[in-house]
Amino acid sequence: MTDTRSSARSSARHVADSHELIRVHGARVNNLKDISVEIPKRRLTVFTGVSGSGKSSLVFGTIAAESQRMINETYSAFVQGFMPTPARPDVDVLEGLTTAIVIDQQRMGADPRSTVGTATDANAMLRILFSRLGQPHIGSPNAFSFNVATVRASGAITVERGAATKAVKATFTRVGGMCTRCEGRGAVSDIDLSQLYDDSRSIAEGAFTIPGWKSDSWWTVRTYAESGLLDPNKPIREFTEKEMRDFLHHEPIKVKVEGVNLTYEGLIPRIRKSFLAKDREAMQPHVRAFVDRAVTFSTCPECDGTRLSEEARSSRIGGIGIADACRMQISDLADWVRGLAEPSVAPLLTTLGRTLDSFVEIGLGYLSLERPAGTLSGGEAQRVKMIRHLGSSLTDTTYVFDEPTAGLHPHDIQRMNDLLLRLRDKGNTVLVVEHKPEVIAIADHVVDLGPGAGSAGGAICFRGTVEELRASDTTTGRHFDDRSSLKASVRRPTGALEIRGASTHNLRDVDVDVPLGVLCVVTGVAGSGKSSLVHGSIPAAAGVVSVDQAPIKGSRRSNPATYTGLLEPIRKAFAKANGVKPALFSANSEGACPNCNGAGVVHTDLAMMAGVATTCDECEGRRFDSSVLVHHLGGRDISEVLALSVGEAEEFFGAGEARVPAAHAVLTRLVDVGLGYLTLGQPLTTLSGGERQRLKLATHMGEKGGVYVLDEPTSGLHLADVEQLLGLLDRLVDAGKSVIVVEHHQAVMAHADWIIDLGPGAGHDGGRVVFEGTPADLVAARSTLTGEHLAAYVGA
Repeated sequence: MTDTRSSARSSARHVADSHELIRVHGARVNNLKDISVEIPKRRLTVFTGVSGSGKSSLVFGTIAAESQRMINETYSAFVQGFMPTPARPDVDVLEGLTTAIVIDQQRMGADPRSTVGTATDANAMLRILFSRLGQPHIGSPNAFSFNVATVRASGAITVERGAATKAVKATFTRVGGMCTRCEGRGAVSDIDLSQLYDDSRSIAEGAFTIPGWKSDSWWTVRTYAESGLLDPNKPIREFTEKEMRDFLHHEPIKVKVEGVNLTYEGLIPRIRKSFLAKDREAMQPHVRAFVDRAVTFSTCPECDGTRLSEEARSSRIGGIGIADACRMQISDLADWVRGLAEPSVAPLLTTLGRTLDSFVEIGLGYLSLERPAGTLSGGEAQRVKMIRHLGSSLTDTTYVFDEPTAGLHPHDIQRMNDLLLRLRDKGNTVLVVEHKPEVIAIADHVVDLGPGAGSAGGAICFRGTVEELRASDTTTGRHFDDRSSLKASVRRPTGALEIRGASTHNLRDVDVDVPLGVLCVVTGVAGSGKSSLVHGSIPAAAGVVSVDQAPIKGSRRSNPATYTGLLEPIRKAFAKANGVKPALFSANSEGACPNCNGAGVVHTDLAMMAGVATTCDECEGRRFDSSVLVHHLGGRDISEVLALSVGEAEEFFGAGEARVPAAHAVLTRLVDVGLGYLTLGQPLTTLSGGERQRLKLATHMGEKGGVYVLDEPTSGLHLADVEQLLGLLDRLVDAGKSVIVVEHHQAVMAHADWIIDLGPGAGHDGGRVVFEGTPADLVAARSTLTGEHLAAYVGA
């Protein structure tokens, strides 16, 4: 009897097994419209929908954000003070969450000392390997690190034993691997002094020509003028040798300027710290232009770009130094590591070999460990972040991916699918934001958001299986099996860009003619040399307008109106119509609400807890002072204009009293790239990745140039939006422009007039042109991987 009851109890479902769903109720992050959805755990769920429909707001801004916030709350208040403090997402109920690991497309930091090897564990393990096996033996793993400088010190130390004290002479040495000339950067910079100052003037006369260095600036110019080391009234060209040395190279010292302690430092070290230590892409345009004018970079002659000291380069294992190992293609390095039979370091070799094999498995075997992390594309950076999770023993974890196939050739997408399925099969919940039908097809569960973008999106349109999605009457369902067909006829080139002897990165002395006046697609597997050919080899004098994948920089004060330059003609039109200054119509200048400084919200910092943002009581979120809002243009004040959508604003500024041709031209370009639903004042921080790239494309379309180079413009685009993009590319070509597109999407290939295919493989297996011709010829030949996949796509 007892056995029967025990058996009944064991067969009954345990209460702990009832938590099989992630439940979201009442989500209102960004444009989400109070949505509720249930997501199965330990399954692969793909989130689809047009760009801007709310996918990232649900997956990243709600589910992943709350999971990470709750994990942060498990730490002590002291530890939380050093961590980011995300606010709780605007959602009523979130249940069933597990630990979220976010693997997004954020670029890796562009620190000059950050490489693929340092961003993963590979460099650390290599350094240990060489410190154990390298001959001659030069020291600990630090001796092979280009981020560690050699330090020597000597002096007296006091040793206390019982009641006696004794002074003992001691020396201390820490051997580092940093090259002393370039300080581990691999490149040295040469500063053009003529771009820093006008030597015919004195400091008092405003000799400095550096952005932001005004003649009355306390922290810069006045420090030099009143330091006592220099004569501020003498022209710089008349400085003595000592004055010139103090002016350019003096070490930091404290000086008093009007009773205030300030630091005086030579001009060159100050420029290096204030400008060259920053990421170039993060600089304001005028500062970036100054750095490009004033500074030239060249490979360090001391270390030949390896970043390492002579001692670190001299230690070798079987004739291979650590610099040689880092320069190898990772697939070759993996083979070399496997060939080392050293029982004393067997566990290290096993782990290092597994890490390097993960690079190869994920399609990054063509990289080298010395590759600067800042040069990786968004897709490559995302796959590098995946490496540490591939062999992880963690289960019941939620992995969150943002378009993991970005930058992948159709040939590589199957490999990525296998990795996603493997993570799921280990008992993890995998959430993927994706547009590619090849990835949607392997989903266990699909959640489709929409129906439109921006304010027209934010609702759940469908949830169910892939087959049910196909049969549904949603935008994604209708376009799921869309296939572009080959063109019946292609355009004739009007000329050609001649590229001769291209050898950037892995290119093998490539000669190719890029046709002009047509839509030319450059394709090939990831790492085959496409970007090296297009961005590194096309002559700068060709009048090229390049739209790459570098991320848009912008704070919550930045919006489409400020980023595109649209606000400038609008401000001038308001100023002219009302007889006041244009600066009044900027929320970052004189017109800002004094209470919130033009932010529209008041932020309250709560130390280690999430800060609170409340709508400003004074301006009610409009960002402008009330005195500014009495001025109108076409019956609207400036806050009402910034609340318009791009489409509404195009009509408003296109005719009538508010007609502003310069603003209308920018708005037309925004509509052309499919951003008509965005509002002019919407913060850039709320835009999706696809929206940001199209915003950049619209901005560059206003530049004068005959050749447009686009780098994967379908990134972040829904299947339904690709057709609109093709129409835009056609309009550019028909307007007399030459369009060169680096792309993997078969719809763009099929629509091209000319295809240049690189390969046949990646890294040193690529770098050659394996096909030139029309898409129809590529399909007919089927001589390359691209040809095979394109033929399958068009059903040939």
